[in-house]
Formats: sequence, structure tokens, C-alpha cells
Amino acid sequence: MAEYLLEMKNVTKKFPGVLALNSVLLQLKKGEILGVCGENGAGKSTLMKILSGTYPYGTYEGEILYEGKAIQLTDVAVAQKYGIEMIYQEINMVMGSGIAENLYLGNLPGKGKLVDFKKLYAGTKEILERVGIDAKPTDKAAKLNSGQMQMLALMRAYIKEPKILVLDEPTSALTNSEVDQLMSILKELRDKGISCIYISHKMEEIYRICDRVLVLRDGQTINCHITAEVEEETLIEEMVGRKIENLYPKAKVAIGSEVLRVEHLSVPHPTMKGKNIVDDVSFHLNKGEILGIGGLVGAGRSEILGAVFGQLYKGVTKEVSIEGKKTTIKNPSDAIEAGLGFVTEERKLNGFVWMLSIRDNMYLASLKDLPVKGAFVDVKEENRRSQAMFDRLRIKAPSIHTIVNTLSGGNQQKVVLSKWLVKSPRILFVDEPTKGVDVGAKAEIYTLMGELVKSGISIVMVSSDLPELLAISDRVLVVSGGRITGEFNREEMSEEAVMRAAIK
Repeated sequence: MAEYLLEMKNVTKKFPGVLALNSVLLQLKKGEILGVCGENGAGKSTLMKILSGTYPYGTYEGEILYEGKAIQLTDVAVAQKYGIEMIYQEINMVMGSGIAENLYLGNLPGKGKLVDFKKLYAGTKEILERVGIDAKPTDKAAKLNSGQMQMLALMRAYIKEPKILVLDEPTSALTNSEVDQLMSILKELRDKGISCIYISHKMEEIYRICDRVLVLRDGQTINCHITAEVEEETLIEEMVGRKIENLYPKAKVAIGSEVLRVEHLSVPHPTMKGKNIVDDVSFHLNKGEILGIGGLVGAGRSEILGAVFGQLYKGVTKEVSIEGKKTTIKNPSDAIEAGLGFVTEERKLNGFVWMLSIRDNMYLASLKDLPVKGAFVDVKEENRRSQAMFDRLRIKAPSIHTIVNTLSGGNQQKVVLSKWLVKSPRILFVDEPTKGVDVGAKAEIYTLMGELVKSGISIVMVSSDLPELLAISDRVLVVSGGRITGEFNREEMSEEAVMRAAIK
């Protein structure tokens, strides 16, 4: 019997002008959880797309062995026949269909074209109860939040009884309790002899669940360790190719006078009459300050930023003052005009236009400010300014003309930040600034945020990452049930204090 259930040997993948994978080696044992870590752009997703059949046999060099025998994964269906199931980071649900149909998509119980609805709904009900989702099998998938959808995606793969389960950043949308459920399910799968490949930027998760950990950098295999025998610092150095002295660089800035005051902010719940998502919230922001907003998923943190910025929530009430002057913000255009910028949580949904270049995305919030020469846009000057921003943020791409969709997550986030830096706001909202971003890029983003506050920009940051929240913020507000339940300065804040306020 082969030592490894799966081997990917000497795998090399080229795109025009880019060597994405260079002779990569991945070996997976039966009944183990193999962690895969590396910076954005290291080649993790490309390698998994080869394994899933998305990049079919013949489009890459190297070989894939299954139980010691060479196999040819010509498409996704062939990979699934070998029991290889993928759970992607992006939500993959048919929103207009029922939960049951989504859960058993491509795997409906019944004979021929006849669906056994009794079995379908009974199986769905059992799974919903198991993962703690309060919904009916017939409810539309759109009713669920992103964390619940991610749990269903896991269970959708689970009921297919896979031999190999690949999870790509599976906890990015999950609450702490959902993460605990996920870990419990993965341990159960491991006990049954099912193998997992677990891709994550979160070192705590790697150490919590993975038996071994594979490190990729710049498309190459750097090392593979028994997780319990390797220090976190070693893994990080191997991932980024250098020693990071400070994972959370914090700029020292003198806090100035008040620049923003929000009072009596309320956002009605879209479907529950008489209930507010945000309920009579008031807060202020000072010049040069990073104000952190913490709390559990669903507490109303993102809605606070969105409502102040003028996103289209119905029935919002608020009073906003900027530098002491009452300011009316009815829509995002008003907010931008008032000197606000907003780096949203879902960059792929509303942070950038994926088919445009880096340069064109940089000017999305500043179309009125494009440099002109006579009656035309001064393209040469636009390129010069874009290149300066490109260099300042150290965006890893061939040029400013590279299409944003081809970039890694960390570099996409830098492009979103650059869009607002070009606009030069006085106040910047950032919602989960390092979501889906690797360790090296996180440190760069924190450094950039420090440079921004040094230049006089004030920042409000929502973060679910407690160490990030405490390390980067000058002051922290905690939100629970749509209300502010705690406020802490740097001397007072701790993980325990924030969590205690978050569960009030």
C-alpha cells in the first residue's frame, strides 16, 4: 500500500508572463489534516485548482498520484469521482433556491428524475440541527448569513462522503462557535479516515487542527513540517522569505481634536418590524486616531459604518458632524464630498471592478479629479500618479495596467486602499482590513495605516481579529445587539474585557 493517499509531484503551472507553480511537491496521508500556508500569490489556489480539475490535465506539467497510481484529472467531475471535494472561500449558493436544494445540489436523493422530497427534507433538517442553524429546509438560501452558508457548503461536501476534502480559508466568515463546530466536524472526518487539505492564513487554526503543515512561497515548496514540532516564527519566516520583527506595527501619533461625531444612529432591521440592527448608537473620532470597533459577527458593526457613509439602508436616522459642523449624508456621494472614504469588507463585491486595471481602479472614487490636458485626460500624468501610488503601496504585479482580478487577495486589498488614498479623505472607514490577507501583507497594511494617521487622516476600523483590534487601535468600542456595550482606551483594553462586553 502506498505511503501517501495523494501525491502531487513536480507540478509546474505557467500563465502568460507568470510562473505560478514551480516543481511543487504535495503529499497527503490517509486520515490526516494537512495545512497549507503561504502568502497571497504563493500558488495555493492554483495548486488546488489543478487538484480539483478546474485546471485540467494537460494544462500543467508534473503528475498526480492517487494511492500510488498516476491519474489524469481532466475536469471537475473526474476529480469528484476520486472523492475530491472543494470548499471555496467565496460563497457558492443559489440564493433563490431552497436550503435543501442547495445542500444536495448535484446529489438529490431519489430515482432517475424523481426527487425523494421526504428524504431530502429529513436529511436537511438533521444537518441544520447539527450545525445549529435555525431555519427550515424550504427556506431560501438568501435568508442565511455568510457564516451559515459556509457551514452548509462544508456539509454539502460532507454528505458526498469524500476521500479528500479541500478547504480554502473556511473560517473567514464564521463566528467563534461556528469555528468550534467546524473543528469538531473535521476531527470526526479524520477519525473516519478522510483526508483534508486545510488552507489558512490563521496560524492559530493551523496549530489547532493540522497534523502537518506545508509551506509555499513564490510558487515553490519551501518545507513540510509536523505541526507540533515547528515554531510559529519559523513558519512565518518561511512563508515570507524574511524575518518580520513586528507582526503588528503601531505608529505613535499625537491624538488631536474631534473630527467626527455621530449621534443617535439607528438602522431598522430589513425584515423584522420594530427591531433595529443598530439602535441609538453615538460615538466620536479624533484626528490621527484609529478607533476600533469590535464585537461578534451580526452585532451591527458593519452596518454602523455603512449607515454613516450613506449606504442605502431604509429608515436610517442619524446626526453627523464633521469638524464641528452638522453634515447631511444621504448617500455615498455626499460622504465622499464630505471627506469620507470606505474600504468595505467584501472587496470583490463592492471594493473594485474586477475587469479593470490597477490604474483604472485607483481612480474610481476620483473620476472628477483626473488630470486633464486641454479637453482630454492627461494619460501620461495619470500613469505617473498611479505608478507613484503603486510603488508606495508595494503592490506585487507586473504593472499598473494589470487586471485586478489576477492579483492575490493582499494586493487586491492594497488596490482598494489606493483608491481612497488617491482621493485623500480626511476620515477613512475600514471594514475587516486584513480579511483573507497573508501575514506579510497584514504587516504592510498596518504600517500603511500608521502612515495615514501620521499624515492627519483619522480611521475607524471594524475587525473580528482580536489581536489586530487591540494592537492597532488607540481606542476600542464594542458593539453587541446593535448597541455600544463597552469603550476602552489602550490602557484598559484586553481580549477578556472586549469579549465580556461583546456578549452582553
